[in-house]
Amino acid sequence: MPSPLRSDAPVIKYKRDWRVWWRLLRPHTLTAAFVPVSIGTALAVYETTINFSLFITMLVASLFIQSATNMFNEYYDYKRGLDTPESIGIGGAIVRDGISPKTVLLLAWSFFAAAVLLGVYICMNSSWWLALVGTICMAAGYFYTGGPIPIAYTPFGELAAGFFMGLTIILISFFIQTGTITWTPVLVSVPISILVGAILLANNIRDLDGDRANGRKTLAILIGRKNAIRLLGAMFIVSFGWMIALVLFHIVSPWTLLVFFSIPKAFVATKGFVGKTKPIEMMPAMKATAQTNTQFGLLLVIGLLISYWL
Repeated sequence: MPSPLRSDAPVIKYKRDWRVWWRLLRPHTLTAAFVPVSIGTALAVYETTINFSLFITMLVASLFIQSATNMFNEYYDYKRGLDTPESIGIGGAIVRDGISPKTVLLLAWSFFAAAVLLGVYICMNSSWWLALVGTICMAAGYFYTGGPIPIAYTPFGELAAGFFMGLTIILISFFIQTGTITWTPVLVSVPISILVGAILLANNIRDLDGDRANGRKTLAILIGRKNAIRLLGAMFIVSFGWMIALVLFHIVSPWTLLVFFSIPKAFVATKGFVGKTKPIEMMPAMKATAQTNTQFGLLLVIGLLISYWL
C-alpha cells in the first residue's frame, strides 16, 4: 500500500523556454500587424518626409495589440473549454505548456497598456482623435474572443479582422505621417484587408469541426467546408485582380504588380485545404495563407518604394 505522503500519480513537467512564450504570441498572425503599417507608411512617402520614430512607434504598438489579442484568444478559448491538450495549432500555452491562465491574462492587459503609452506618443505628434480610434481597435481585439458574444463566435470575424487590421491600420499609418487621408490608401487597403480576413478564414476552416461542436457560428461553419475553401480561393483572386485594376486606373505604379510573385504561395494555401478534414493536415495550408499575406504585403511595399525612387 503506497504511503499517504507519496503520490503515485504521474507528474507533468512543463518545459518553459523562450519558445513557449514565442508561441504564446502566435507569430504567424503578427504579419497582420506589420504589413499594414509598412504599406501605410510606404504610401505616405509620396506625400511627405517620413518620421521614422512615428513609424517604429506605430509598428510596435500594432504588434502589441495583435499579440494581446492573441493572448485574450488563448485565455478565453481555455476558459470556454475550446483548448485541450489534444488541440491542434500554435495555441495551447495554457493547456500544453502549463502557463497560468492568470499570467496569460495579465500579459495581455500589460501589452494593451504598453500600446496605450505608445499611442499617447503618436497622438502627441499627430492628432488626439487617434486616441478614440485606437481605443476602438483595442476594444475589437478584446471582444474578438472576450465578452458575452465574442466576434470570433459569429460569421463576422473575417470582416472585423480585415477592417481593423487592414483598412484601419493602413489609414492610421498614413495619417500620422501626412496629417490627412486620401483615396489612395483606402483603395490600396482593400486587398490587404481581404488577405488579413483570409488568415482568419483559414484558421476557421481548420477548426471547423471543433468550433461547431462548441457552438460557434463562424462563416466557415455556416457555408460549409467546401464553400469556405472556394471562398478562400476567391479572396486570393480578388486581391490580385484588385491590384491589376489599381494599375489600370493609374492609382499605383505597375511596379506594385510585384505582388504576383506571391501567387504560388496562395495556390499552395488553397490547394492545401482541398480534401483535408483533420486539423493537423491543414496546418501547412493555414501557414501558407499567412505567408501569402506577408509576401503580398512586402512585395507591395517594395513596388511602391521602387516606383517612388524611380
